[in-house]
Amino acid sequence: MIPGADEYDIDISFDEADVDRLLTVTPADASPADALTYARNIFVPLTTACRYTCTYCTYFDAPGEASLLSPEEVREMLRTGADAGCTEALFTFGDDPDERYTRVHEQLADWGHDSIHSYLREVCTIALEEGLLPHSNPGDQTREQMELVADVNASMGVMLETTADVDAHAGPRRKSPGQRLATIRNAGELDVPFTTGLLVGIGEDWRDRAESLLAIRELHARYDHVQEVIVQNVVPNERSRFERPAVETMRRVVAMARVALPDEVSVQVPPNLSPTRDLLDCGVDDLGGVSPVTDDYINPDYAWPAVRELEDIAESAGVPLRERLPVYERFVDEGRVSDRIRAALDADDEAGERYRSAMGHP
Repeated sequence: MIPGADEYDIDISFDEADVDRLLTVTPADASPADALTYARNIFVPLTTACRYTCTYCTYFDAPGEASLLSPEEVREMLRTGADAGCTEALFTFGDDPDERYTRVHEQLADWGHDSIHSYLREVCTIALEEGLLPHSNPGDQTREQMELVADVNASMGVMLETTADVDAHAGPRRKSPGQRLATIRNAGELDVPFTTGLLVGIGEDWRDRAESLLAIRELHARYDHVQEVIVQNVVPNERSRFERPAVETMRRVVAMARVALPDEVSVQVPPNLSPTRDLLDCGVDDLGGVSPVTDDYINPDYAWPAVRELEDIAESAGVPLRERLPVYERFVDEGRVSDRIRAALDADDEAGERYRSAMGHP
């Protein structure tokens, strides 16, 4: 039973034969992709406040220390990103920060917002004005929260991490796999192109990894909305005692993901955290969002590679490297983007040209 499944009415069961099949997968069962993709983004950490205190995370700040980026600060960052040729504005913040942080709640009220999601809608609108497509990753979301911001996002995401109950999710407010799965389900019900993924090395075992992939596959089978699954290894940092998983472990997990997921769902590894070159033959086809102008604020000790480095990775694998948008092209072709996003893609301006160029339609 997935922890929290009953509370969030998650109806997912696992066929033992499917679990057993994934547990036998090796890198030899996956094939290299015929191309690699990436998105050019600017990372906007809207706030470092979070209701959770996961032991591997350096992103959150304690109450009294966390603050909010102002609309003016956000706009300035976004203009820098647009000037650098980015197409994606990646908005992140911790889960429901206005619940736990009085200062954040009061600041939102001063700016005329009754919730962090109301403010997220404002900054996503600013992103569209400045020529960037929003991709928001605000942690767990209710259907109402997601619906408030869905039409101003090209895509959204949350890391499932694992379906297991692990000690890494410490503290009085523990992450619930059921709640994470409910967020992925909410995106499906709202037809939001979605990114999720596994965090490897936080105390889960091999069966947990197989079940996590099968849970994602099941939700995608219902709604056809998962565009990519990230396979991310935990990394050492000032708060984390977890060791980086061995390369052979990552090779096997990536291969499991490629075998478990349908072809239309990309398997992504983050090139600033993973032994990327050693994973390419296991089915990786995407290198994620990479920023030419901002840090990886979730993993600040691990710098993004330059686009030239991504080109070298692709060249070493003997495949082309292609830029993409934060929303995968099939969702655009199928008309599964909002009117706001469609208008941005079709606009007769510099931003529209940049978007179409990334899709190969100059």
